[in-house]
Amino acid sequence: MNEENFYVEKMISKSDDELKNYIENRDHFQEDAVLAASDSGNFGQQMTHAWLFTGPAGSGRSNAAIAFAAALVCPTGGCNKCAECLSAISGSHADVELIKTEGLSIKIDEVRDLISRASWAPSVANYRVVVIEDADRLTEAAANALLKVIEEPGARTVWLLCAPTLSDVLATIRSRCRHLGLRTPSIKAVAKLLIERDLISEDLAIFAAKASQGHIGVARYLATDKQVRDDRLTTLKIPLMITDISSAYKAAQLLVDTAKARAEADAEVRDSAEIEKLKQAWGSTGSKLAAGGAKAVKELEKEQKTRSTRLVRDYLDRALLDLATLYRDVMLVQSGVSESLINSDLKTEITKMAGSITESKTLLKIQMILKARTNLAHNAAPLLTIEALMCELRR
Repeated sequence: MNEENFYVEKMISKSDDELKNYIENRDHFQEDAVLAASDSGNFGQQMTHAWLFTGPAGSGRSNAAIAFAAALVCPTGGCNKCAECLSAISGSHADVELIKTEGLSIKIDEVRDLISRASWAPSVANYRVVVIEDADRLTEAAANALLKVIEEPGARTVWLLCAPTLSDVLATIRSRCRHLGLRTPSIKAVAKLLIERDLISEDLAIFAAKASQGHIGVARYLATDKQVRDDRLTTLKIPLMITDISSAYKAAQLLVDTAKARAEADAEVRDSAEIEKLKQAWGSTGSKLAAGGAKAVKELEKEQKTRSTRLVRDYLDRALLDLATLYRDVMLVQSGVSESLINSDLKTEITKMAGSITESKTLLKIQMILKARTNLAHNAAPLLTIEALMCELRR
């Protein structure tokens, strides 16, 4: 979410005041960007044409890259106040290209179009900056096309790539990038941010920070939406309902259906608004569209379907992470430590589970959950993957 990714869109409003706060809350990112951009005349030592930001979900790698882009196009190197900074953050700056896929991958056609635009000279800033939020989702052909332009960069074009780890990016690409590694903020820091920025109560902020495992976007999502907290609790109680093969299949169906329902709820209003806006752009009058309009609508519907598929997988991935925290708590209790449970509200159930299985079985269940996440990331069928997992958790 980027495994960070469908959550973040729910978090960030695009008003000028909030955008300004957004920048100000990331001064440590801006300071690094200012240092890199302050001496543009000494390009060889102070600056490079390609950067790779890595870090786990919630570490803020895309936020860091966008803040860096804002500093690069700012006349003063990152003032946090000017129109250049605000427009770069909002994605409306003429010299900043922000690429984030809501599908399963970034295909070569998208990269070719991007390379063509990236070759243009900057229109108002010193640099033309391209931010690719999900560089790990580049197809092989797309990655090879990107490699060629990074090998022969434009004089004033800067590429900012984001990925979870170095190994998620083609070796030949990462060898040509300067690497910046980020880490997930502490539970205490996330809770403090929720209390001060979002006015969340202390108890709820600490709960959300623990449950999200330091992911700021997910923490805010949990803290501000009761339905999300209820869905998470339902997910955590699934292992308790598995007693035989039949109940394992029912549990898998419940988990997949919940993910689909959330994805559909998120997409419903957005999809219809996008289609209506596109029809208006093509001169919709009643049921008729200008020439080419029908094709454009079909292409948009296809993109929306792909986005919905990814949303389902992202929700399932988050649910599997929640299940992993449950068995992590079980292992802590088995080890005689119960002070630092993530799911302390289920302490009674966790203690009961800890007494019914061995430590080796608990560890095996965690490994099975992580394996299911890997299979989903490799586009395995969601229902079959979850059914196989639930059968393993039954043992």
